[in-house]
Amino acid sequence: MHNLLLSFAVQASSTETEGGLFDFNATLPLMGLQFIALTLILNVLYYKPVGKVLDEREEYIRNCLTAASASLLKADELTCKYEHELAESRKNAQNVIKNAQNEAQVLVSDKIKEAKQETESLLQNAYNQLNIQKEKAFKSLEEQVDILSDQIQLKLLDN
Repeated sequence: MHNLLLSFAVQASSTETEGGLFDFNATLPLMGLQFIALTLILNVLYYKPVGKVLDEREEYIRNCLTAASASLLKADELTCKYEHELAESRKNAQNVIKNAQNEAQVLVSDKIKEAKQETESLLQNAYNQLNIQKEKAFKSLEEQVDILSDQIQLKLLDN
């Protein structure tokens, strides 16, 4: 058994001199080339297409944000414009209503004045007609009084 241990030790010492954990033979450059080849293949097959898709997506998002910002600005401008127009329309409507009320008030006052004038005119006409009838009645009564007084005078003189 002693021989067996000795033979293993001799073999172990001989393998240590031939190579070890860091043996610089053709394996290290081959691994380096494999790593570089794998990196190039992955770069061409996966990273560039994925990067391209990500760039396109980023560009699409940027364009959408730009368009949305432009639309938002336009919407804000339109909102301001329409609010201004609405305010102007309200002012105009209030002015129209005020003017209509003033015109209606003027028409009502004119109609009232006309009605007062017509009433005064009718009253004046009625007063004039009553005066005319009164004078006619007085004349008629005077004539009748004259006739009656003449008849009374004749009767008294006859007696």
